Parts: sequence; structure tokens; C-alpha cells
Amino acid sequence: MSSPAGQHLRIGSLELRSPVVLAPMAGITNVAFRTLCRELELERSGSTSGLYVCEMVTARALVERQPATLHMTTFGPTETPRSLQLYTVDPDTTYAAAKMIVDENMADHIDMNFGCPVPKVTSKGGGAALPYKRTLFGRIVAAAVKATEGTDIPVTVKFRVGIDDEHHTHLDAGRIAAGEGAAAVALHARTAAQRYSGTADWNEIARLKEHVTDVPVLGNGDIFAAEDAVRMMAETGCDGVVVGRGCLGRPWLFAELSAALAGTPEPTPPTLGEVAAIIRRHAELLADHHGEDKGLRELRKHVAWYLRGFPAGSEMRVAMAMVSTLTELDDLLAQLDPTVPFPKDAEGPRGRQGSPGKVSLPEGWLDDPEDCLVPAGADLMHSGG
Repeated sequence: MSSPAGQHLRIGSLELRSPVVLAPMAGITNVAFRTLCRELELERSGSTSGLYVCEMVTARALVERQPATLHMTTFGPTETPRSLQLYTVDPDTTYAAAKMIVDENMADHIDMNFGCPVPKVTSKGGGAALPYKRTLFGRIVAAAVKATEGTDIPVTVKFRVGIDDEHHTHLDAGRIAAGEGAAAVALHARTAAQRYSGTADWNEIARLKEHVTDVPVLGNGDIFAAEDAVRMMAETGCDGVVVGRGCLGRPWLFAELSAALAGTPEPTPPTLGEVAAIIRRHAELLADHHGEDKGLRELRKHVAWYLRGFPAGSEMRVAMAMVSTLTELDDLLAQLDPTVPFPKDAEGPRGRQGSPGKVSLPEGWLDDPEDCLVPAGADLMHSGG
């Protein structure tokens, strides 16, 4: 399969040597995980070339300076560009949050999330429900762009195909976002009703690319290996790829993606010994960010993803899922056979999939797509999703 050799991606002022973006994932893409991904890309492919986006933060919580939200905006000392994703439903709060990011030099890029399908979000008119309200959506994007005027901070927008199969919003959302000054748009090629189930419809990425011609269009959905990214770009014509669940327990995936998209040989997948060293480094970075107790608790959810397909018995997996100190982790990792090669069983889809379902919406939400009333209470959710 041919690849778009040496393809770069320009998003406003940002020139990326690889058209690969790490999608924000709640409780996952904190500074520890992003640092690990960047380190492994550098170590295994010789460069740090893509865009690694922070966990989503709520604009209202940011403006109110909630300590947990401010902690989530931590970036590594050498991390560049610093990319922050905002969840927002209100033009005024959006402007205040984006202006705060500008004035306090908090990030080099602002992404905006209009793709969350979680019922507690859509039931209040937020996330994937909001682009249906075309005028309100446009005003929110415009507010962020206005707050960053005169700076090198680009604003990008991520959304889904729509609410469900009867209410597609992505073509309007792409046109409106680009028209209001967004530097790029990204499409998760599922509806909110699909959540993370079934198969992403890459044809809709191709449709958006045909519809939005003045800014880059990025594709998201079902990229679990380097060849998936190459195929998505070839089949849809999209300018870049956004990778979420595919990197769970595989932070080295970005090295494979950047190599494949540059047309250079992909690095060999890690042995169990190398994976053990990566787990240890992840734990150390989490302990630095959260403290050892919370950091090791945070590590637990990653363990099953890291060990997927490897011959590690049930007792080991249970013990790893209850680990509480770095010393305890070291003892467990020392019991793994370092020579075991990366297993075929570890490939393929990972992370939450769930099942499709009817989207919860505020009463009367679908009555008037031009209604500009800000949804009540939709910005009270905690940062991170």
C-alpha cells in the first residue's frame, strides 16, 4: 500500500511534520501519557512530529479556576506545541476561556469538542447535540477565534457525523466552523447514536473533505494500526488522522504512524520486556504528575491494555490491576518473560465500544436549528468528560 510520503500538516501557524493527532481522552491523555507517547516516537522513529492534545477541559471550569481543571492543563517542560481542548456551550464563556489561554500563555493551540456522545452531556444540549443549533455553534466558534486574534494560536473544531442517521450535522458544521475562522476541522465518523459501537463511516470523511476545501479536514475513527491511517488518508483524501482508542496500551503507535505516513520503515513492535519498561516509565510519569498513590491507581486501568495478548497469567493481571507502589510494580514486572515477542492477539480494536442507543436531548431540541438559546446547565460537567 502506498503512503503519502513525507506528508506534513499545517494548522494555522503550526507546521507538523506528521499529519497525526492524539485525540483527547478523559483520564488518559494527561501530561504523563503525552510525554510517554512523545518519548517513544522520538526513540523509535527519530522525531516528535505530530500533535498531542491534552484532556478536554470545560471552559467554565477553566474560567472559574477550578484546581482540578488547572491541574489538567499541565504540560511537559519540552512539550511543543501545547494543545488544549475546550468543552463549551456558550459564546461568552468560550471567549473568556480562550482569552485566558492567550493572556496567560497556557497553550499554543485550542481545539473545541462538539463530539461527546455521553447522555449526561447531550441531554443538556452539549457535545454532539450542539452542532444541530447551527447559529449558536457558529457563534461559539467565532468567540474562540475572536479571542485569539493577533496571536499564533489556531482554533480547531472536532465533531461527529450528527445526532443520528436522521440528523446529520457534519457538513454544515464544517462549513460554519471554517467560515468563522477555524484553522482545521476533525470528524469522528460516527453519529452520537452510535457512540463508539459498530464501524466508523469513512465515506462521511470523504464527503466533508469535498465540502470543506479551504482548511484541513482530519479523520477520526477506527485507526488501530499504521496501515489504517494510510488507508484512511488514501480513501478519503483527508489531510490528517486523529487517533484515540487505538493507542490505549500502545503509546508507541505514534512512532509507527509517523513512519508509515512518511514512507519509512516502521519500527519493530516491542517485546514484553520493552513493554514492561514502558509500563514502568508510564507509572513514574503518573507518580510525578499525581503523586505515587494516585498515580499508581491511575496506572491500573492501563495494565489490561498493555498486557493484551501477552502470556501473563490471571494472577499477574489481578495483581497488576491492584498495584499501589512503584516498588510493588517493579516486583511484578520482574516476573514477566522479557523475551516474548509482540503477539498478533494484541492487534485490532481496543477501548470502549458499547452499544448504540437513542440520543438523550433536551425537550424540543430538534424544533429549531437556528435557535440561539444557550442550553441550561450543559457546562456544569467536570473537565475530562
